[in-house]
Amino acid sequence: MLQFFGALAGETLSLSFRPSREFRVWIVERPGTSLAPPALARLRQDCDTVVRACLGGESLDYGLFAEDGAAWDRSVITLITRIADDRPVAFNAMPQLDVVRGGASESVLHLGLVMVDPEERSGGLSWILYGLTCFALFLRQGLRPLWVSSVTQVPAVVGMVAETFSDVFPGQGTTPQSFTHRHLAHQIMRRHRHAFGVGEDAGYDADRQIITDAYTGGSDNLKKTFAVAAKHRHEAYNAFCERELDYARGDDVLQIGKIDLAAGQRFLSRSVPRSALPQLAVQAVMVLAGAVLAPLIQWLDPSRPYKRLRPSP
Repeated sequence: MLQFFGALAGETLSLSFRPSREFRVWIVERPGTSLAPPALARLRQDCDTVVRACLGGESLDYGLFAEDGAAWDRSVITLITRIADDRPVAFNAMPQLDVVRGGASESVLHLGLVMVDPEERSGGLSWILYGLTCFALFLRQGLRPLWVSSVTQVPAVVGMVAETFSDVFPGQGTTPQSFTHRHLAHQIMRRHRHAFGVGEDAGYDADRQIITDAYTGGSDNLKKTFAVAAKHRHEAYNAFCERELDYARGDDVLQIGKIDLAAGQRFLSRSVPRSALPQLAVQAVMVLAGAVLAPLIQWLDPSRPYKRLRPSP
């Protein structure tokens, strides 16, 4: 029994469920260290299949697809597969970026590379790719606020981030830039440019959190014009991007926000289809149970140290 609950409260997140009859979702944290080599190789192949479908046979050479493969050790991957033919149709790779806040080490979840097969872009998958993984990790850490970041030039994504998360800057008109926004953005630009394919020669406007000439570090194939970039249904976000970003040069906006109880409630009420709520509720209970039971399991296991209360044997 103790082993069962220990697996539930494991150190990495892994959950799979079917949000509909058409698709299967698998969320796996740090697959480079948590998966066996054959499973990792299959996951790599599935993600590459989606990239090539999106880029006309081309691939990428940053993030997950960098030569060193290090991103697989620090990312959370959400893979969507079509059940009928077991074909991967979309994925999201979210790097966990190490930062320091308030003198303590923590991670910012970067809303990294999202790729959707062109044949499935009207399939209503955005709630899974953009919100579900964040919600699962928020539950996993016991409902403590989780800081997130996003780098993009796509107005639809800028608006999605602003409307999904709390305390977002820039893009959320009512939220001013705080010390935390500026401090986290500074660390991300200083230490983690490789995570989103921005070269060292790219400029950065700290007051506006705008990256200038951003497409020089391996993400060249993702550069878009304003005319081509997907627009948001609310014109304010489109106008913001057109005003603040130089698309000819290749600028990006670096947004910082967080998922908290308010953001989680918005996600459940606005984004999740009603048909998917029962399945999601079951998974949420399991993840929350793991978060609550983890300290108990660590305490009951006499072989594990527990900070000052129980030193290493």
